[in-house]
Amino acid sequence: MVRLRIAQLANFVGPTSGGMKVAIEHLGRGYAEAGAERILVVPGPHDKIVQADAGAIVQIRAPRVSSTYRMIMQPSRALRALEKFQPTSVECSDKWTLSGVGRWASRRGIGSLLFSHERLDDMLSDWLRAGIGVEALVGAMNRRLAKNFDLVVVTSDYSAGEFAGTGAALRKVPLGVDLGTFNPDKGAPEPGPRPLELCYVGRMSHEKHPQLAVAAAVELHRRGVDFRLNMYGTGPDLARLQRQAGEAPVVFHGYVTGREEVARRFARSDISLSVCPTETFGLAVLEALACGTPVVTSDSGGARELVDASCGDWGSPNASGIAGAIERLAGRRSPQLRAAARARAENYDWSHSVARMLDVHTELAERSREAGSR
Repeated sequence: MVRLRIAQLANFVGPTSGGMKVAIEHLGRGYAEAGAERILVVPGPHDKIVQADAGAIVQIRAPRVSSTYRMIMQPSRALRALEKFQPTSVECSDKWTLSGVGRWASRRGIGSLLFSHERLDDMLSDWLRAGIGVEALVGAMNRRLAKNFDLVVVTSDYSAGEFAGTGAALRKVPLGVDLGTFNPDKGAPEPGPRPLELCYVGRMSHEKHPQLAVAAAVELHRRGVDFRLNMYGTGPDLARLQRQAGEAPVVFHGYVTGREEVARRFARSDISLSVCPTETFGLAVLEALACGTPVVTSDSGGARELVDASCGDWGSPNASGIAGAIERLAGRRSPQLRAAARARAENYDWSHSVARMLDVHTELAERSREAGSR
């Protein structure tokens, strides 16, 4: 049995990061608890090494590329950290400046995997407001990534879609949820007559589609529905979203510190909105469900794969479609619906994700060892 030495690398990980940071931290902690050695390489304001219970965290000095994120622009400095660590496998959660780690690993007989946290074709189409030329560009990028890495890990069927025809060796590993932190004991909606309590938890940035949640709220207000939408999070589009909300009952609370407090906000809501149609998985979906809060999603994207009729509803990704799904789900409110939401989340414990990823890393390490012995 190979003693695993797993190196994780990522860009776009900061103090207020969302799903990708949560996934990397839970997986890394699980690797260490299983007896693997683990190192995490991320960007930061200056070079720093922190020894943590789950392994060393190597921070590489990197410039800001937005108000929230930094990107390692000198990947050779990250590779030097890997040279010292001598991993048995590398796990890269970045398709940009760190993607060369696959070639670096291949030259040294080390197994490598790309962890695909976003779907580039739909994301770029969204950013550019058009799909013209995007398919060819992303197809070329994904063929290169498939060639550079031994395996590509995806979290959903939707996520896998963009690698069709690239020759990528895919492994599907759904992510998980902390069922202890996120649970119905954190609270419940207020009893008695009151407005319908909706929540959105996520980054206030266009690619996460908070504007769709606000647009649905504006439509509900136009229809005369008695509700309140609580928006939790921060990001570059906050002022724009506040203007978009207009007279609709939408309250912007800013960034919520601490996972326990996030769980309480979910648990006190009647319905959570996770409506991004380009989300490859949807950790916020599982966190809401784990708290017993049913979820409305778009009818496309990875989040839709987590929600079935027992625990939520979905609509086309426009104001009318999402507003309609909210009204349908509001009419089904009951203790049974909340119990079904929790039951759905219990299928996605982090221990399952960690075990599957350890299998993948073991496969890579043993493959490399066999190749080296020939």
